Amino acid sequence: MAESIGKGGRRVIVLGTGGTIAGRASAAGDNIGYTAGEVGVAELLGGIEPPPGISLLAEQVAQIDSKDMSFAIWQALALRCAHWLAEPGVAGIVITHGTDTLEETAFFLQSVLAPSKPVVLTCAMRPATALAPDGPQNVRDAIVVASTPGAQGVVAVCAGTVHSAFDVQKVHTYRLDAFDSGDAGPVAYVEEGALREIRNWPTPAGVASHAFERMAGATSWPRVEILMSHAEARGEIVDALLLERKHSGGANSVQGLVLAATGNGTLHHALEGAALRAQAEGVAVVRATRCSQGHILPRPKEVLRDAGALTPVKARIALMLELLSERRA
Repeated sequence: MAESIGKGGRRVIVLGTGGTIAGRASAAGDNIGYTAGEVGVAELLGGIEPPPGISLLAEQVAQIDSKDMSFAIWQALALRCAHWLAEPGVAGIVITHGTDTLEETAFFLQSVLAPSKPVVLTCAMRPATALAPDGPQNVRDAIVVASTPGAQGVVAVCAGTVHSAFDVQKVHTYRLDAFDSGDAGPVAYVEEGALREIRNWPTPAGVASHAFERMAGATSWPRVEILMSHAEARGEIVDALLLERKHSGGANSVQGLVLAATGNGTLHHALEGAALRAQAEGVAVVRATRCSQGHILPRPKEVLRDAGALTPVKARIALMLELLSERRA
């Protein structure tokens, strides 16, 4: 159910999905022993004054701890975003979200929507019941970004910093400024209600309309697992997945592997050997560096392709969408 807040000729739609920003704790001094996703999105907007000429419309899409994010919620969220982005009076969208999988949701939405209007994910590291919650300021900043003419693409706003969906990563377990954009740096900063732009807004990568159509009609994701290369890594897990694939006849079996590789995409020889066997049996295999900065520089004669600058979790989403395309071809 949607709830209108404020008056204005242009609207910012605020979609709630739960998370710490909507969390409740039994004591105001407890910043970690809370239950996520208990406060409704309309309540989160209480006391927040939108910019002049902007009204807010709140809509609850989900109420979960973002560690439990699912394809079904991503699908519902993308469909609601597409609906509101098509409305001419809508300036942009804000999504309140948990921090744990925010970077995944942001990359997914950018991949399937590539919007010409801003879609802004925001969050909090402290629950709504904290002595000094960070959520209200983050929401206020996100609304500023979503209502700014010329802003576009999917971004994340936390602690006054605007990060592109392509680059954003959660890098700290409890600090209020928990996100970073690595080598690329932030897109902009929000400073006392004003936006200071640093670089270009996210632009489409590939043809998002096709990705959206595939996603909208899907009833399940292709199964893609992430495995990490490390000292004494072994290939037994890959072999077990291949055995399961053989015995199940393909139903719900692994279709893709993302290998969180060391350094410039390197793999322990035992894991690499198993990955090559998997690729030979029709499993899509991609290497993504486990390093938090930089990207994989391709080397000649590599048999296993790389994910470039994508982190393992984002490479998983990209591979899922690719496999989904092949499934529906």
